Amino acid sequence: MALCVKSDLPLWSSFQKFNVSSFLKESKLRTIVLKLNHGQIDQPLSISNTGEKKVIRKSGKKEHHLWQKRDSAGSGHKALNLVQTICRLPNEKEAVYGALDEWIAWETEFPLIAAAKALRILRKRNHWKRIIQVGKWMLSKGQGATMATYDSLLLAFDMDGRLDEAEILWNMILQTYNRSIPKMLFSRMISLYDHHNLPDKVIEVFADMEELEVKPDEDTVRRVARAFEALGQKDKERLLMKKYQSKWKYIHFKGERVRVKR
Repeated sequence: MALCVKSDLPLWSSFQKFNVSSFLKESKLRTIVLKLNHGQIDQPLSISNTGEKKVIRKSGKKEHHLWQKRDSAGSGHKALNLVQTICRLPNEKEAVYGALDEWIAWETEFPLIAAAKALRILRKRNHWKRIIQVGKWMLSKGQGATMATYDSLLLAFDMDGRLDEAEILWNMILQTYNRSIPKMLFSRMISLYDHHNLPDKVIEVFADMEELEVKPDEDTVRRVARAFEALGQKDKERLLMKKYQSKWKYIHFKGERVRVKR
C-alpha cells in the first residue's frame, strides 16, 4: 500500500528561482559596509568576546645625555634679584662680595648665565661701580673670563675714570689671548684713550691692532685720525684715511639709510 503525500509548495521551482551568485554579491557588500563603518577596511572583521578594546600606548624614547643641561629658564629672575640686592648695599667690597657669595651658596654649579644677564642689566642702568665689583668677583672665582665680560669691565673703568686698572686688564688680555683678541676690545681701548685725551696711547693700541692684522671700523679710524692730528702727524693721518676710509658713506634720506660715495 503506497502513501502519496501532496505538497502545495513548489520546492523545485522555488529552488530554481533562488540565484546563488546574487546572494554572494549581497553578502560581500554587507561585509564591506561593516568594515567601513568600523574603520577596519584593511583588517579582517572579527568579533570580540569582551566587547571592549584595550589601547596599548608605546612609551616614548628616553634621551640620555652625557652632560648636564643648564636650565636658563629662571636666570632672568635670578639676575634681577642679584641686581636689586647689590644696589641696596653700601659701596664696600666686603659687603658686596659677601652678598655675591651668599647668592651662589646653594648652587650646584656657578650661575654664569644669570651673572652675565646681571652685568647687562647693570650696564643699561649705568651702574659702573657695580659692574666692576661683579666682574672682578666673577674673575676671582675663575668664571666669566669672556670677551663680553672684559668689554663691560673696560667700559666701566672708562666711565669711572680708572685708567690704571683698565691698562692692567688690557695688558693681561694682550698676554693671554694675543692673536685671538676681537676688534671689539681694540675699539674699546682706543675709545677709552680718546675719551681721556691720550692720543699717544691711541696710536700705541692702533699699532698693536695693525700688527695683529685686525681691520678697524670707521669710528676707530676717525679716533686714530684725530690722534694723529693732535700729535701733528698730518702725513700719517692722510695715509690712514687713504688706507682704511671706506669709499662709501651712509646718509638718511626720506627716512631710509642710503649708501652714497664720499
